Amino acid sequence: MIKDYILQNWALVMVLSAFAMLLKITHYFEKRTVRRMYNLIISVFLLSIIVFFEFYFSKIGILNNVRTVLMAIRYSATPLIIAMILFTLGKRESWKVFIPALITAVINLISIFNGIVFSLDESGTLHRGALGYLPYIAVGYYSIILVINLIKQSNKQSVEIIPIAYLSLSFVSGLILPFILGKDYSQIFCTTMAVALFVYFDFLIFQATRKDSLTGVLNRQAFNAAIEEDSKDISAIVAVDMNGLKAINDYQGHAAGDEALETLALCFMRSTKRRQLVYRTGGDEFVIICTKVGESEVKHLVERIQRNVASTKYTCAIGYSYAPAGKKDINEMLRESDEIMYANKAKFYETQGKKYR
Repeated sequence: MIKDYILQNWALVMVLSAFAMLLKITHYFEKRTVRRMYNLIISVFLLSIIVFFEFYFSKIGILNNVRTVLMAIRYSATPLIIAMILFTLGKRESWKVFIPALITAVINLISIFNGIVFSLDESGTLHRGALGYLPYIAVGYYSIILVINLIKQSNKQSVEIIPIAYLSLSFVSGLILPFILGKDYSQIFCTTMAVALFVYFDFLIFQATRKDSLTGVLNRQAFNAAIEEDSKDISAIVAVDMNGLKAINDYQGHAAGDEALETLALCFMRSTKRRQLVYRTGGDEFVIICTKVGESEVKHLVERIQRNVASTKYTCAIGYSYAPAGKKDINEMLRESDEIMYANKAKFYETQGKKYR
C-alpha cells in the first residue's frame, strides 16, 4: 500500500519537499507567512493521503462507509486549502476568510448521514444530492476572491499578472477537469496545486528582490534598473513625497509612520494603470515611472493620486516632468519633477504656518 502511494504521488512528494527546503533557506518573508506556507504543504500532503485511500477502497470495492467519510473530508479540504492560500498570500486577510469553507465542511459532514451533497449506493456509485455542486461553488468563490486580491496587490504589469494567471489555471482546472476527466482528476489535484504553489512561491522570491518589504511597491534597486534599461521609453517621471512623516514618527511612533507609508503606497498603486510603475526610492519618497504615455494620461494619474490620498488622513506633495519618450535626459526629468514636488511641499508647509526643512 505504501509502495502504491509512493508510485502515484512521488512527483507530489518531491515538489512538496523542495518547497519545504526552499522555505527553510529563504529569508525574504515574515515568519507568519512562512508558517502558513508550511501549513499549506502539510495540508496538501495529508489531502493526498486521504485521496489515495479513498480511491484504494473504491478500487477494491470495500468499506463504502469509510469512503463516504473520506469523500466528505476531501470535498471539505479543497475549499479550505484555497482559503488557506488566500489567507497566506492576501494582505490583511483575517481568520473570517475561513467561514464559508467551514460552513461548506459542516454541510459535507452532514451529508454523510443524509446525502444532501453526495452519497454512495451499495455498489459504490456516487450520487449527487441537492447541494451536489456546493464544493465546486466554494472553490470557485475562493478562487475568484484570491485572483482579485492578488491583482489588486500587484503593479498590474505582465511580469506580475502572468504568474497570477498561472496560479489561476490550477484553480480553473479544479473546477472544469473533474467534469471532463471524471473522478480520476482528484488523484492529480494535489500535485497540480503543489506545482502551482511552488512556481508561484519562486515568483514571490524573485519579486521580493525587487519590492520594498514595507509598502509592496518596487524598490530602489528596481528603480535604478528601470531608468538604466528603459530610459528611451520613459515619457514621464512623477515624484511623490509624503508630508509630515517626521512629525508622525516623532510624536506617534515609527509604527504609525509605517502605517502611513503603507496607506499612501496603496493609494499610489490603485491610481496607476498600464505602463505606470510605483517605486519607493527613499524613506517617504516615491517615484512613478510612466512609459510611452501621453501627458494627458500623466495628468489623470496625478488627479487619481490626489483623489485617493484625499480619502485618507495623510497628504503628499507631487511633481512631474513630461517629455515624449527619449526626447529628454532622464536625469533632467528627475530634477524637474523633484523641483516641482518640493515647491508643492513648501507651499503646503507655508499654508500650515511652518517652514519646510
